[in-house]
Amino acid sequence: MKEPKSKIEQLKGKLEKGGKLSDIGISVPSMDVKDYIRVLRLARKPSRDEFMMIGKVSMAGIALIGIIGFLIYVLLTELPRAL
Repeated sequence: MKEPKSKIEQLKGKLEKGGKLSDIGISVPSMDVKDYIRVLRLARKPSRDEFMMIGKVSMAGIALIGIIGFLIYVLLTELPRAL
């Protein structure tokens, strides 16, 4: 009796047989230039206040992720030594 294939093996088999991306449930984004031009027309340069706020929020997020990573590192390296 054959073992059932995993999802990844099934997808690989479909692609090797010349299947299309839509056959495996992957949708390809539209390459219509009109959509990109519309987005560029709506875009505008941020004001100085908006730019500074984006910078502050980004720096706070980077710092928070760094602190969490450092705490995990310390727990995984120092805690086993203490036990």
